[in-house]
Amino acid sequence: MWNNLTCVDDFLNRAFHKLGLVVGHHPGYFVIVPVLLACICFTGYQRIHYEIDPEYLFSPINGPSKTERAIVEQYFKVNYSHRFNLGRITRPGRFGHVIITSKDGNENLLRTVVFNELRELDKTIRNAKAMYEGEEFNYSQICARWLDTCFNNDILDLHHIIEYVEKKELNLTFPVTLNPVTWDFYILPVYFGGSVIDKDLMIESVPSMQLAYFLTADNARQDAIGAAWEEAFLETLRKVEEENIFKHITTARFASRTLELELEENTKTIVPYFSSTFILMALFSVVTCMMTDWVRSKPWLGLLGNVSAAMATVAAFGLCIYLGVDFIGLNLAAPFLMIGIGIDDTFVMLAAWRRTSIMKPVPERMAATLSEAAVSITITSLTDMISFFIGILSPFPSVQIFCIYSGFAVVFTFVFHLTFFTGCVAISGYCEQKNLHSVVCCKVQPLSKSSNRSWFYRALCTGGVDPDDPYNPTDNPEHGCMSWFRDYLAAALNCRPIKIIVILIFGCYLAGALYGLTTLREGLDRRKLSKNDSYSIVFYDRQDYYFREFPYRIQVVVSGEYNYSDPVIQEQMENLTRSLEASKYISSAPIYTESWLRNFLSYANNSATDVDIEDEKSFIKELKDTWLSPKSSFSLDVKFDPSEEHIIASRFLIQAVNVSGTNQEKDMVKELRQICAQSPLNASVFHPYFVFFDQFELVKPTSIQCMVFGALVMMLISFIFIPNVMCCLWVAFCIISIELGVAGYMALWDVSLDSISMINLIMCIGFSVDFTAHICYAYMSSKQKTPEDRVKESLYSLGLPIVQGATSTILGLIALVLAGTYIFMVFFKMVFLVIFIGAMHGMFLLPVLLSLFGPSSYHNDDKTDTDKTQQRKISEKDLNCELQHPYVIPHPTLTYYHHSSGPDKNFQGSPATSLAAFDDRDPGLGTSEDSNSTESGSSQSRRKEGQLEHQENQRRHDVCRKSIGVLYGMSQFQTASSPAAPPPDYSGTLPEPVSNEQERRAVRTVSYVGPYPAQRPANQLHRDHRRSRSYHNLHYSSRYLSDSRYP
Repeated sequence: MWNNLTCVDDFLNRAFHKLGLVVGHHPGYFVIVPVLLACICFTGYQRIHYEIDPEYLFSPINGPSKTERAIVEQYFKVNYSHRFNLGRITRPGRFGHVIITSKDGNENLLRTVVFNELRELDKTIRNAKAMYEGEEFNYSQICARWLDTCFNNDILDLHHIIEYVEKKELNLTFPVTLNPVTWDFYILPVYFGGSVIDKDLMIESVPSMQLAYFLTADNARQDAIGAAWEEAFLETLRKVEEENIFKHITTARFASRTLELELEENTKTIVPYFSSTFILMALFSVVTCMMTDWVRSKPWLGLLGNVSAAMATVAAFGLCIYLGVDFIGLNLAAPFLMIGIGIDDTFVMLAAWRRTSIMKPVPERMAATLSEAAVSITITSLTDMISFFIGILSPFPSVQIFCIYSGFAVVFTFVFHLTFFTGCVAISGYCEQKNLHSVVCCKVQPLSKSSNRSWFYRALCTGGVDPDDPYNPTDNPEHGCMSWFRDYLAAALNCRPIKIIVILIFGCYLAGALYGLTTLREGLDRRKLSKNDSYSIVFYDRQDYYFREFPYRIQVVVSGEYNYSDPVIQEQMENLTRSLEASKYISSAPIYTESWLRNFLSYANNSATDVDIEDEKSFIKELKDTWLSPKSSFSLDVKFDPSEEHIIASRFLIQAVNVSGTNQEKDMVKELRQICAQSPLNASVFHPYFVFFDQFELVKPTSIQCMVFGALVMMLISFIFIPNVMCCLWVAFCIISIELGVAGYMALWDVSLDSISMINLIMCIGFSVDFTAHICYAYMSSKQKTPEDRVKESLYSLGLPIVQGATSTILGLIALVLAGTYIFMVFFKMVFLVIFIGAMHGMFLLPVLLSLFGPSSYHNDDKTDTDKTQQRKISEKDLNCELQHPYVIPHPTLTYYHHSSGPDKNFQGSPATSLAAFDDRDPGLGTSEDSNSTESGSSQSRRKEGQLEHQENQRRHDVCRKSIGVLYGMSQFQTASSPAAPPPDYSGTLPEPVSNEQERRAVRTVSYVGPYPAQRPANQLHRDHRRSRSYHNLHYSSRYLSDSRYP
């Protein structure tokens, strides 16, 4: 089954193998082009549109409240400038709100000194001026009005009698009281909070009061002026508090723009940490990519991994802005995540590079690196990308926008790592082949040749291998950290007692996660959209503490044409009203319900009045003449058709009581909608805040839907790339386990299920696959026979990259903690959970499960492997024929006189050539192996001559005859029974070790080449003029295809 389902894996291996060859030949282009692409996309930032409207971002796009609001506004549009009524608004509009409490130790605000300061505060607020287009505006000029009267806080008129109330000579009744001076009625719960009432409904004390200031917002200009006045309002109250103007009262302020300003402030708090976080992650990457071998060490590649992810994020954001996608503050968390993803890919690729043979040329090493690492990177990048794009299906615009930006960022990060970063790896490989220092790029000596140098030089300036002795163990030490995972961690996990301990710990982990799920809370508390030190937090606390007894004035709208003179309709309306009042969330006291029909029928059915309302025409006439006068607020609750002969919509108001917390708000809206749905009338309920409450109803099912769908897609992807049923089942098991762990432990970490955490849950679907996919793919790709050996090889290959990637990602999230806002704190907590839990699954649980229940052996079909090898060789040959040769130079043919006992005595063409007199250096972007040598042509010639002289003396001593070989690195003339490929003919390469016995055997005689069937004629044995040094280095096996001695 494994051999039949590996088509995708085989295709990607071949594709990335070819890509590695191309990058190895031309790395410069792969570095330059992505940089230019990032610069082009960066120009999109000039079109950025920053969206901070909280209603748009955090409410469902097609939520039922928006439909209900459309119904209300269709029939009862709010007129702020002439007929404004606070209980009948459909949108918050522009307003300023202030809550007052005592600060002198006496909690009762019903005192003369307090009311004097309240009146002074009211005057200060009204005199606050806003500038707009060069004009000044105060509250009296732009206030919302009822008829020609500005919206006022009438409760302040009690100053006439407050002295008597303080002396207990006059009592205020709750909930409605009468001012004996002005004869005005006041609904006290609108203004008083936390009132202490005796058994006779008399107010004993009032610890808190609230004042409101509503502005006209009928058009865009008025809305802009109102926004400017709100800023002046907030600034005025800030000065009042900071300058301690009032001795007896303290204030908490709020405006309709507060949420917008807080979201903008959240964005500003994270910006200063971008540079410090990038520096921290860059230092971590540089340090963890360093080795004691200063040639193989890759500190600059660690830094360039960060640069690659940063450029990719900038390019992706610029493209999204070009496409017209709004930008939001949440997007600023994405760069930290992308750098973490990019560094993870960096570590995986460098680990694959270290496992390639240093004797191979750079293109072959790049091909092997990408063939091994790029498939694993593709799996993780694809899962991350799809998890983000699944989030676009969410009904919340904030989630959609974040997922769009992050999804494109993942795509660009993947592409930039396959182009820009691989080009950098190839250039670093050429430096490594030249034996250059990894930091300062100066040529250094290997450790084996530095015994006579100082300790400082050996510690900081040695590395690479000796070309004369490339297999010296001094120059080829094992990577200590990578071998630790194989020799210690894997060995421990292969022990049965350790496996039992791991499984027991996993059981405890699952139990804790399931317990956490039982404590999970739902809903986005408005406090969480503000900074911890924001003034709005004080307002929210006081409002929830003092004003939750009567929180919402709810509108009930009956739309459609009904004959309200019909007793059946009247009964249905009354039943609907009573059903709503019977809810535990609604006050049943008639005084809190404003129903025009109930009051009108009470008036019409009074025996003292003689009113005829038997038919619809007389009903409407009497209603207009006696009840719906322009000064009555009931006139806002009845909508007639254009002929004004039929009622097409009506409205009444009910009062919510004792509703606190998001769960109760969600349950209240759900229950009220069910009551309306059960009524025979076309009824609906609405309050401006219901738009936000809709998210409480949709977050949980949307999260479950996205998580389940995402998990299924992740399983499918895992099966495509890791086509083994058992392995895919364990990957799926780990995905479910990680998601359960994140959801459960986030509840224990004080994170609620809301639109912010839903983003992270969707994102965690992709992140949960990263480490497990790496380990599982390495396990299935291993050619070891036993599960224990496979575990060792998997952890040797990916143990260190997993630790590096997890640590770097968590380090990158430290800035989110320092920002001090709930939004970014949730990102830190949940990403930390998924990274930590995912790493533990990949490092401990999954190796144990695979060793116990995974495939037991590697089913290797020799014929299939042979076919694959031959196919790869053919494809490499075709690719190399298509690649342009970097540099071509003709070379002379050397000849020698062949002594033979036969009749043929002539000159034979030598299969070796001399390049001592040539200096064909590659003028390109470091794209050929000719760049391996940093010496000048004359120095190379002198060094070659010295080496040739040493070889001549050795052979003269061994066989007592003059050697006819003149080339460095040449294997001499070989016997017919021992053919060998000619070595490279230039410096800087690593020749294969040749034993003394082979050398002596090779120089005894020079056999006649004539008997070979594939022998060329003597005058045709010559150097192929098409071959350059780099081409020879990569493809020496094809140099003499017509001579059977040189396979």
